[in-house]
Amino acid sequence: MYLITFITSIPAVFIFYAPVLTDPRSILGAGADNSVAFGAFLELILIIANIGTAVVLYPILKWQNEILILGYVTARVMECVFIAVGILSLLTIVTLRQEATAGADAASLLTAGKSLVALHDWTFLLGPGFFVGVGNGLLLGYLMYTSALVPRGMAMLGLIGGPLIIASGVGVLFGVIEAGGAVQSIATIPEALWELLLGIWPIVRGFNPSAIARLEHEAQ
Repeated sequence: MYLITFITSIPAVFIFYAPVLTDPRSILGAGADNSVAFGAFLELILIIANIGTAVVLYPILKWQNEILILGYVTARVMECVFIAVGILSLLTIVTLRQEATAGADAASLLTAGKSLVALHDWTFLLGPGFFVGVGNGLLLGYLMYTSALVPRGMAMLGLIGGPLIIASGVGVLFGVIEAGGAVQSIATIPEALWELLLGIWPIVRGFNPSAIARLEHEAQ
């Protein structure tokens, strides 16, 4: 599930949405309807995978701390809500472009296009750029660290990356740093590495058998 989130999210934002996100005037031209539609399809799969990561981990980690794992599930769902709003904003651009008549006011269309792109940017900041830090970073990082299901050094990436991505999101919110700039990009590295390892480690090595045995014993 974690690997699927990488496979779907990165191409959607940086490839398929790029024509619209980088050039709001695309609403006035031929458009990139198929590209946006495919990006939206990938992000719908991303939403399913995001929720899947939480649902799959819940029965394992509820014996460690049920309140925190419920918090993780909730943070994951909230992240998906923001992603869904971002999808809708870009699909709305496609609809406006397709339904625009020859006599449509170009200035109004352009303003609407820029507004919807700005909405998508904010959903990206507050969803993957903030709630990920709370859920995947702090909550899941702490649960994995205390349960020892994965190496604690690896779990520290979440505990470090979570606050960094939260701080960078707040910095962008208050205009202290540039959205998508060097500072924010660097701040996301530990969190991105943590999520990537969460996708690879359980497949290659599996969870720590002694930690699983302890959780199973506590569940009895």
